[in-house]
Formats: sequence, C-alpha cells, structure tokens
Amino acid sequence: MNNQDKILKEALNLSAKEKAELIDKLLSSLDEPDKRIDDLWAKEVEDRIDAYDQGKIRSVTLNEVLAKYK
Repeated sequence: MNNQDKILKEALNLSAKEKAELIDKLLSSLDEPDKRIDDLWAKEVEDRIDAYDQGKIRSVTLNEVLAKYK
C-alpha cells in the first residue's frame, strides 16, 4: 500500500467535519499567490472604476443580475 492509499484510508475514518476541514486545508495549499495575476486583477479593478466614474459603464442591482439567469 502506497503513502497516498494509507492517507486516504485514514482520512475516510474522519468525521464529516474533519473531512471538510482537511479538504479545505488541502485546497488552500494549492492556491499559491501569483503576483502577475494579482497585478492584472488590480489593473482590471482600476480600469472598471475609471470606466464607471466616466459613465462608460453603470452599476446593476443584484436583482438585475439574477434576472438574466431565470
């Protein structure tokens, strides 16, 4: 039995809450910061704010957004 199988066998014996916490920790460990992506998002945010301030785009309510998916 390899290491992954041993870990999985132990994990399957955890409570539902413990499994959820383990999953959250594992997924978080995959999310490595990427400065390039953070910089791109920061620029996108600034561009959208500028467009809103200049009247090029408008805000919409949550109800307007949800109406598109009904």
